[in-house]
Amino acid sequence: MTVVQVAKSKPGWARDCADGDGHLRPDGRDQYTISEVADFTGLSAHTLRWYERIGLMPHVDRSHTGQRRFSNRDLDWLAFVGKLRLTGMPVADMVTYAEMVRAGDQTFAERRALLESTRVDVLQRIAELQDTLTVLDSKISTYAGARSAPERTA
Repeated sequence: MTVVQVAKSKPGWARDCADGDGHLRPDGRDQYTISEVADFTGLSAHTLRWYERIGLMPHVDRSHTGQRRFSNRDLDWLAFVGKLRLTGMPVADMVTYAEMVRAGDQTFAERRALLESTRVDVLQRIAELQDTLTVLDSKISTYAGARSAPERTA
């Protein structure tokens, strides 16, 4: 049974029982197989192995048989990486950030600078999207008013 199937079938899994980031977690459980994590995150097992290989994922524990065992902390990290992906941050920058995290507290300033730079990029994208939304709303209003004025294409 996968983490997602458990989430749907176990009463202990609910949004109000979620961790601080809003991610569902099974009661008292902190070990997941790669297939469970793939189901839970929507990432493929190939992507999870690639993240580990390039250094984007911290060391993932292994069972006595060598099978990867992801923890809740790993899931939290993957959720954060997902947010970084949504910002459009290049993978190389995400790997650099992960390396800084592993290097310890002395990299706080560099990490903050990278995140602040990313924040500026996100704010610029939001402004562009807001402008695009305004144009779309204007077009929708035009069609809602059923005016038959010719549309400009240039």
